[in-house]
Amino acid sequence: MTSEDKMTGESPAVTLTIRLVMLGKEVGSIIGKKGDTVKKFREESGARINISDGTTYPERIVTITGSTDSIIKAFKMITNKFEEDLSSTMQSPTAPKPPVTLKLVVPASQCGSLIGKQGCKIKEIRETTGASIQVATDMLPNSTERAVTISGTPDAITQSVYHICCVMLECPPKGATIPYRPKATGPIVFSGGQAYAVHGNYAIPQHDLSKVQQLALQPSPVPFALSGQPPYPQGVMSHIGGLTQPNNNQATQTTHEIHIPNNLIGCVIGRKGAKINEIRHISGANIKIADSVEGNPERSVTITGTPEAIHLAHYLINTRVATEALAIATPATISLY
Repeated sequence: MTSEDKMTGESPAVTLTIRLVMLGKEVGSIIGKKGDTVKKFREESGARINISDGTTYPERIVTITGSTDSIIKAFKMITNKFEEDLSSTMQSPTAPKPPVTLKLVVPASQCGSLIGKQGCKIKEIRETTGASIQVATDMLPNSTERAVTISGTPDAITQSVYHICCVMLECPPKGATIPYRPKATGPIVFSGGQAYAVHGNYAIPQHDLSKVQQLALQPSPVPFALSGQPPYPQGVMSHIGGLTQPNNNQATQTTHEIHIPNNLIGCVIGRKGAKINEIRHISGANIKIADSVEGNPERSVTITGTPEAIHLAHYLINTRVATEALAIATPATISLY
């Protein structure tokens, strides 16, 4: 009896969902020509296999739902397909096969059970299966899920997934789970009025960011303009997402200070600094928020960078503040010095 037969014979008949993060090339492999491969996987495993939309994103979410038996069969077929893909790229047929790697996304509340006391559970799974299993320390962006990376032979990965399924069934997630949703990442550049995310040798159109750029080149929708400056400079942004494009103003670094009410600063900072980091990344500006001062109803925010970077950062901050002010019905007043 093979290890797969043992797993399927012992698996509880309960519906379970496993989510994976895959790159576009991996997704293309399991979809196959005209969807033939994924259709075959669905029919032969009995599992529902859904792939998230997002052709403009470097990552996609693959969701596999079914009984533990059907999930194990689906993983067996997926990992065998990936091993075939890796083998086809090898120069020498006698060279050892490289390991297959999959990245699962697991609710953070279940990761403690997967790791076990002092790491005993995950150590047991590693020793039993021979797979390398790493549980990320941090949660994935804007979610309450963590990445669990499994590397090894198809059989080792399949056995690992079986053990992970057992843990997930024994220890359901606690509280609400905010699922990870991939977003465009990497440097952003603008050309011809279109935003592009750069991934390796490819530039992928980013329509949402194109709208941001177009808005940022128009007068501010909220009455907070930089003193002595036009609302937004003409031309394409010269510094976006850490990449620069040729521009005569590229070397000009200036600093502006604004003041935001204490009751609105949270919407600019975001959870664990997520929003302010996003504004820094998109604008290319260096943004520092001063600590609160007792008795002072406002926080000082210093923006440093090129005029274009400062204007885009200022626009994004204004938009966040105006939206929050409308939500809580508080007049939004940003003081500029």
